[in-house]
Amino acid sequence: QVQLVESGGGLVQAGGSLRLSCAASGRIFSSYVMGWFRQAPGKEREFVAAIRWSGDSTYYADSVKGRFTISRDNAKNTVSLQMNSLKPEDTAVYYCAVASRPRPKWSGAYDYWGPGTQVTVSS
Repeated sequence: QVQLVESGGGLVQAGGSLRLSCAASGRIFSSYVMGWFRQAPGKEREFVAAIRWSGDSTYYADSVKGRFTISRDNAKNTVSLQMNSLKPEDTAVYYCAVASRPRPKWSGAYDYWGPGTQVTVSS
């Protein structure tokens, strides 16, 4: 069992930055993948970024590539998402999740989810 709690959401102007953090408790195996998804009102949940718990592999949605950076701190059991050059279309609830299956961009691979944190980007 893994528990996840996101933090760092808020209101920011377009072009600004935010840093989201996800604190994980419980047993996380080296084969796991940590991911960020987001869901805007009236839209389906979509993949944003992911990182393997061990190694250097990272994955990004095309819409955030070059603007967002995912990182992890294994000692603190945290995963962060640095979001730069934010756009109004980045407005959504952002969720942290853990996958035991090696399919980083597929929400169905994720077994545990945090409650989410709201990110609002004003134009």
